[in-house]
Amino acid sequence: MMAYNSNKIEGSTLTEKQTASLFDTGTLSSEDAVIRAKDVEEMTGHFLMFNEMLKTYDLPLSHELIKRYHYKLKSGVFEDLANGYPVGEYKNRRNMVSDIVTAMPEEVEGRMTELLEWYHALPQHTLADLAKFHADYEAIHPFQDGNGRIGRIILFKECLKNDIVPFIIRDDRKVEYYHALNAAQTKGAYGALEQFFLDEQAEYKALAEGFVVPIERTSDRRRRDHDQER
Repeated sequence: MMAYNSNKIEGSTLTEKQTASLFDTGTLSSEDAVIRAKDVEEMTGHFLMFNEMLKTYDLPLSHELIKRYHYKLKSGVFEDLANGYPVGEYKNRRNMVSDIVTAMPEEVEGRMTELLEWYHALPQHTLADLAKFHADYEAIHPFQDGNGRIGRIILFKECLKNDIVPFIIRDDRKVEYYHALNAAQTKGAYGALEQFFLDEQAEYKALAEGFVVPIERTSDRRRRDHDQER
């Protein structure tokens, strides 16, 4: 569901059925004759990125971890490689997003460091903090392409890490999402984006009812295994 919606927001032409088929079997049925190769490559990359996120959700955010997610998403996308886009590294050319002035390539490392330092200095992480982080991250736009999908996977990861009910931003609400994001970036008004996250959180919680099972945190499992070895 997340792979479908997050890629659809960015223009993917794959349907939910096609996405499910690609995930379940690694194939698309023969009736699906006109499919863009990039859509398949990016959807497959999203599956890999999501799997990597589940393995690392309890780790603190860092330049290296964020770049690792980008590598998983983009390393198999021929168009990006052919265009010389950095994969798993920050951008080397300027990019534009609507009326937002994004960071110049030479500014990215410093601005991402400032954002991460601000985030890690917080005593705890709330949905309001995630709204600010997301808006500021997207304003930096650190990668040549794939920024939205990386930003949304970070949101999901940090929800899991901080015991916040996660959420998926649905394609059919992308206009509201972009309006709230723009208000946060241009006016410093983060309330609408936080409320949007709360609404999507409620939707995801209702959808997940009945599927919730107890889990053991990776950090707890590592600690238990270490104690057993001793």
